Amino acid sequence: MADPERDTVHRFDNRVDDYAKARPSYPAEAIAAMLRGLGHPPMLTVADVGAGTGIMSRLIADKGPLVVAVEPNEKMRAKAEPYERMIWQKGSAEATGLGDGSVNLVVCAQSFHWFDRPAALAEFKRVLRTVGRLALVWNEVDTDDPLGAVYRRVVDDAADDEAPRRRHAIGANPFEGDTQFCEVRCEVFRYEQVLTVEGLVRRAMSASYAPKDGPKHDEMISALRAAHAEHAREDGTAVLRYRTAVWMAEPRPADAIDLKLRRGE
Repeated sequence: MADPERDTVHRFDNRVDDYAKARPSYPAEAIAAMLRGLGHPPMLTVADVGAGTGIMSRLIADKGPLVVAVEPNEKMRAKAEPYERMIWQKGSAEATGLGDGSVNLVVCAQSFHWFDRPAALAEFKRVLRTVGRLALVWNEVDTDDPLGAVYRRVVDDAADDEAPRRRHAIGANPFEGDTQFCEVRCEVFRYEQVLTVEGLVRRAMSASYAPKDGPKHDEMISALRAAHAEHAREDGTAVLRYRTAVWMAEPRPADAIDLKLRRGE
């Protein structure tokens, strides 16, 4: 039997509905940062690797590029609805099934921490065009915000496994030690998710490590409902705030030609 902590493909099998309905989106500024300088958007091809149900893919497609949503989980792909300028493909970060130099941008939204890092980076370098970009994106709950602080503590305390400890931190460079990419930088944006009490519960349940039943599940749900009631606005919704980190880098040139010259800058 597969170790559920290591089976990154299937660990979301019983979370698909909650994932599709309650996962946060991403700020428009983050999409603009990833596409900046790559060329006329309708001429671009983007690979969204670990696409889930297509949250990031749809945002990018709305800006004009053709998006290939690469997702290994069949239930995630089945949950996604057809969308203009989007193509779904079964594949993994380590074996996307894409051709050499076939995409302008590879995006991993809330997914890179599940991959085999060296193998994934090598695959991304292979499929990117010479003048291309890799963007690794994470929505991190803002624990400086009162509701965010309670949410993060409650869900982490209830966790079924060690997955929360693998969560990426904005201050940790995911490219550290890598030699295949260069010009590494990070841009951070703010995002707000407006949630009903049921939406806040579903947001928590979309996490692969949140308990589905039992005493810890019941305690988590009770604490989240109480936190929502404390921070709810007059319309009955509460705001869960995030910091969206976008780590970007370019494929390292195979020779000494300056990358900026390759971009025509």
